[in-house]
Parts: sequence; C-alpha cells; structure tokens
Amino acid sequence: MAPENYTPYRNLPPLAGLAGFDEARQPGLSVEESVRRLKRFHYALRRLHGIFTARLTAEPIYELKMAFSLQSHYCAEHTAALRARVGEMREPPLGLEVVPDASLEIFFDGILSAPDTSALLLGLYEKAVPALIAAMENYRAKVNPLSDAPSRRVLRFALLELADVASYGGKAVAQIVSTQDRARLGDWISLLDRALASAGGLDGSGQIASTAVERNFSAQPYEYDRVPKRDPRFSDPYNMGVNAEAFLYDPEMPVQPKTLMMFYKRLREIDVPEMMASILTETPGKPWNYYRDMTRQLWDEARHAMMGEVGFVDAGVDWTKVMVNFTWSLGLNTQLTAKERHGVLYFIEQGLMPKTGKRFEWETAVMSQNKLAATFQDFDWADEVLHARVGRDWYVSQFENAKEAIEWGDQCWSKVLIGWREWRDKGLTQHRNWWPDVYGEACQRQGVAPDPKVTAFDESYEKKRADLRVLESSA
Repeated sequence: MAPENYTPYRNLPPLAGLAGFDEARQPGLSVEESVRRLKRFHYALRRLHGIFTARLTAEPIYELKMAFSLQSHYCAEHTAALRARVGEMREPPLGLEVVPDASLEIFFDGILSAPDTSALLLGLYEKAVPALIAAMENYRAKVNPLSDAPSRRVLRFALLELADVASYGGKAVAQIVSTQDRARLGDWISLLDRALASAGGLDGSGQIASTAVERNFSAQPYEYDRVPKRDPRFSDPYNMGVNAEAFLYDPEMPVQPKTLMMFYKRLREIDVPEMMASILTETPGKPWNYYRDMTRQLWDEARHAMMGEVGFVDAGVDWTKVMVNFTWSLGLNTQLTAKERHGVLYFIEQGLMPKTGKRFEWETAVMSQNKLAATFQDFDWADEVLHARVGRDWYVSQFENAKEAIEWGDQCWSKVLIGWREWRDKGLTQHRNWWPDVYGEACQRQGVAPDPKVTAFDESYEKKRADLRVLESSA
C-alpha cells in the first residue's frame, strides 16, 4: 500500500492529534542536534532571567519594574522546564552551565550592561526576545513531531508566554524609545546584530559570520546597582510619616478606612521585588530550583504592589498622592549581605502568618464589606503560605533548626539603620503626614463625611518602631 493511501480507523485524527502522517514521516533533527539547540534556548532564558532580575532594582519606571518581575518569573519557569527536558535526553553531566558560544555571551552581556532604559528595552524586546522566539519556532518546525513531542510541548508553553513578553515589549518600546534614542544607540544595536550573526543565530543553525565581535558597554564587567530608583510620580520616597501598622491595629479606628490603608501597604510592597532582586543577583551557584522559587516569590510581591494600585484606582484616589517610600529596600540592599537580606525577609514573613498578620488583614477587609479588598487580602494571605515553604526550603535549610534561622534573621534586621532624622535634616523629606488628604479624597469620592478621628490620625513610623519590633519578635 502506498503511504498516501493509509488512513486511520474511521478517519479518526491520527497520532493522538500531534501531527499528520506526512509530517511524522519526516526524520527531523537528531537527538544530538536537538539537545544542542535546547541548551542554547536554556542559556538564552537563563540570561534573560538574570537581566530582568538584575535591572529591576535600579529601573525607575514602576510599570517596567512590575513587568520585569513577571517576565523574570516566566524565564525562570521555562529555564527549569528545559533543564528537565535535557535531563531526559542525556546522562549527567548535562553541561547546562557551559556558555554555548562566546559571541552569544557577548550578545547577552551587552544587553545586561545597557546604559539606560531605552537601550535596555531595545536590546531585550527588539533583539533577544524575537531571536529566541524565532529559534524556538524553527525548532518546532524542524523536529519530528512524534519522536520529539515532549520538546515541542515544552517549547509550545514557552512560546505562549514569550509572545506575551514580546507584545508588552513592543508597546513599551513604542512609548519609551525615541527616534533620537535609536540614532544614539545605532552602533550598539549593530554590535548586537553582529554578535548574533557570529554565533550562527541564537540556535546556532545559521551561517556563522566571520566578522570579529568587540564589546562595547560590557567591556567592563557589569556591576549590579543595589540602590532602588523610582520615577517622578514617587515624589517623596524617603517619607516615613505614616505608620500603616499603627492605624490598622488601632481598635479605635473604624474598619472601612482600614481597607484604604491596606491598599497602601500592598502598594508599598514594590520594595520587596527591589530587595529580592538583590538576593537573586548576588547569590550565585545555587540549584536552579532556588532561582525559580525565589523568582516566583519576587513576582508575587510585585502582584501585591499592583493590587494596591488597583485598590486606589477602584477607590477613585490618585495613588501618586501616597508617599510610597523605598527606605526598606534601600536599607537592606546597602547595609546587609544577600544572606542577611534573606534572613530579614524570612523573619518578617513569620510575623505575617499568625492571627495578628495576614488573617487579621483579610478579616478586616471582609468586615469592611469591600469585596475587592477581601479578594486581594485573601490571595495575599494564600501567597504567604507558598512563601513560607520557599523560606523553609532555601533559607531555614542552612541552619540547625527554624528557631535559629528566625533568631538570626531578627539579628540581621536589627542591624539595619533607618536614617529617619538624617534624611529630614538633609532636606530629602519632611516626613509629611499625607494620610488626611488621601482619606479625605476617598471620602469625597464615596460621598461620605470624613470621620474626624480618622482624619486626625498622625502616627509616624518612628513613634511606633519600638512597638513594632516587639510585635515582630513575638510573632
């Protein structure tokens, strides 16, 4: 019987729906070539993860910080999936930590070292991400769809999320990168193109250009910038004039305004990705699952910040009138080691799990009858369950027991000096109490009269810091 005359029983879709017989009869790539290309995809995703993470802290634009958090999470997940797939096809050592091509290394080093936001966006979204998408699509088209179905499935999921990354990136470039930026960065963009061509393309399947590739911005090794940056909407990032915790735990305060203060607490979590990025960037040599799990937590914290943003939008309140400080990430990033920062993170998280923590916030939101706040607090609490597990796996495991791990984290937190008066004396902030204005705007939007007791709230972080230390330690 001629191959073209073969039909499945009752014309059912053949081969479990993976492909038709014409496609399945094509030999496709060998295992050796498949593994070679998959390792390159793995390298590209690992480098992208590192770039999104390392550039997050010092990126001033809030929306880009949030996007980098998500996209770093995507890259960490798909890196893990490719590591697993290569492990199914080859015995250890797998060689996944080996740089596959020197020119490819120059390509990604150049993007990591991009001198500003415009250059970074061009390198990421017009060069690296499109090159990776094209290489993965080419792979899926070239392999046998039956014999290498597992790899095609892994790449199918990766391509779905990379398409989202590319879509976001295209819009970001259109809004941020000017014609002048493109002209200014023309030579550097040409360098990236030459580096990719010299590597035979991202997957190494193209014709290798013989042109020598020099380094430009990456001529000096990249240095991670630990100091958080904020865009102009964050008009007073040193402001510590409002103590959200003091308001939330005050039994004399009515429950409805507490949801607004919780939206502030969520938005304030922008500093957690800024700090966690420093841990990830400055902690090399861990198993990949460490980076995957920690990046998931980083992304969760970014989601929490955006929950606060949405809460203010829903309340009809301009969130830029809220003084969202960066004093926590600034203090930890510049005064502690990466391990000490992780210790502080875990110590604080333990204080969020008892009844005085996330449960209290959720119950408060429910009592307020603000359904959006209740939903956000419900999922915020749920995320902390995962974060506790991440802490046990990757932080507590370095100590004899959990008690020792918590005590050490407490000691590290005590070492951080918050320059309250110093910042004020230098004229960096007046620590203005912005709460009455924001609360008044929310009341006006809701058509209700402000509660004088709520309006009069004036509890600074400094006044309550000693009490909070006791609360955290007991938790």
